[in-house]
Amino acid sequence: MNQAVLITREPVVNKQRAITANRLFVHAASVADAVEALNGLKDQWPSAHTVLLSLGRLVPTAELMSWEPPPNTMVEIPAPALRFEQTRALIPQLQAAGINLCLSWYQPGIEIPPGIDFRFVLADAGKLPQPAGLHGISIATGLADLPAFTPAVRNGYDGASGWFFLHGVPPAKELSASHAQIIRLLNLVRNEAETREIEAALKLDVALSYKLLRYINSPGFGLMVEVQSFRHAVTILGMEKLNKWLSLLLVSASKDPGAPALMQTAIARGRFMELVGAQFVDKRDVDNLFITGAFSLIHILLGTSIEAVLAEMNLPEAITDALLHGEGMYKPFLDLAIACERLDPSAMQEQIAKLRLNPDTVRQALVSSVSFADNLQFN
Repeated sequence: MNQAVLITREPVVNKQRAITANRLFVHAASVADAVEALNGLKDQWPSAHTVLLSLGRLVPTAELMSWEPPPNTMVEIPAPALRFEQTRALIPQLQAAGINLCLSWYQPGIEIPPGIDFRFVLADAGKLPQPAGLHGISIATGLADLPAFTPAVRNGYDGASGWFFLHGVPPAKELSASHAQIIRLLNLVRNEAETREIEAALKLDVALSYKLLRYINSPGFGLMVEVQSFRHAVTILGMEKLNKWLSLLLVSASKDPGAPALMQTAIARGRFMELVGAQFVDKRDVDNLFITGAFSLIHILLGTSIEAVLAEMNLPEAITDALLHGEGMYKPFLDLAIACERLDPSAMQEQIAKLRLNPDTVRQALVSSVSFADNLQFN
């Protein structure tokens, strides 16, 4: 590869704002460079949901056939690229190989060659308020905030792609009783309370106990044996790891039907920070990187302010510095995690250069973190 290949991401949700797919954008100098990078990501590829693969600003060409997409992958064909012979020649090859296609950047008036079955059609809802005449599942792009989602669906879109749900959220309120209970558990674990005391607190909410054990036993955690009780979890994991998983439990505690996309985003941020930052911090601090990323959206998930949540918790100074003050040793990794959520990779390139990271490591960590979050069950 002649220059760094970067990948950014965004989720795709349906009318109920449940996750439908993960959208990955490959930013490369050529299709050949993109293919070489993609061929190195087989082991990290997200498998729980469909993946929409975009080549960004590149014109798709026959060089893409050197990549064997995982079965859950759909290739995006940008509508403007249909005017190029190379792209028109690629489409039947992709179809013959059994690779599903999506049409992105669709605008009225663009001529679609006959005989193409596009599973998803992505269009800017600002330029095309109603998806009349589109074939396939219509996905709105370009939504500015959460309030913009409802009229897009009302006008006929089947879902949306992007980070609109991070903006325009309802005003803050007090912590719910269930969230406060998890915070009490977290504080007990951080203060190294007696195991029986923590067990007693967990037994007050059987659903939380079940969810915690389900997370610990998820494939992403990689345990060789099944953890069957909280006491067993303490024995195998220790208090530090258990603190991480209780933090994950807090992030995933919202009962809002639209929360799964937020949960996935928060946990993917945490996992990404953990993977790219591990080489820079002491081993005992790696879990704090995860918690920083996961808690970066905690105020939106819990419907309150970040100050209100953190005021109830006994967190290390480095975490609160990053989340409350925008400074400290974890902040550059949080900035990089957030930069991975932008269509334009320039901020990502800047942070990679600041941290002197290997772009290959960042690319693999990004895809791996999406896979990790994707495999957790949020219902």
